[in-house]
Amino acid sequence: MSATLLGSIARTTVPQTALRRFLALDGVVTAGNGLAYAAFSAPLGRLLGVGQGTLLELGLFLTLYGAGVGLLASRRRPPVLAVKFVIEANWVWAALSLVSLLLWDAPTTAGLVWIPAQALVVAAFACVQRLALRAGASGSQ
Repeated sequence: MSATLLGSIARTTVPQTALRRFLALDGVVTAGNGLAYAAFSAPLGRLLGVGQGTLLELGLFLTLYGAGVGLLASRRRPPVLAVKFVIEANWVWAALSLVSLLLWDAPTTAGLVWIPAQALVVAAFACVQRLALRAGASGSQ
């Protein structure tokens, strides 16, 4: 994610709009990743050094989770508790992605690059969503 993209998404005077945009982008990226993992679990598994079954299961989970985040983004005022859950889930996903590098037997070079890169993107989503949530809370008081 580039700073320019994030800046253009956040460019609004309404904090709820920025939050919804970040949630929507998270939902699209997550569901898209999930669909790719599920549809191409065998070749992507070989490329990353991840088992095909594991990647298929992750893909199905991410597709459903991304759809849920997208649904949350479609709400005019996403519930704070649900947004906090997404933020925390993003932090957990990023951390577990890095831990997985230590637990898997043989991630490939591509896996050693991809896994931390996607963890960084997910952590970035958590950061910008948290900032937008705080901005919305301070703006409504």
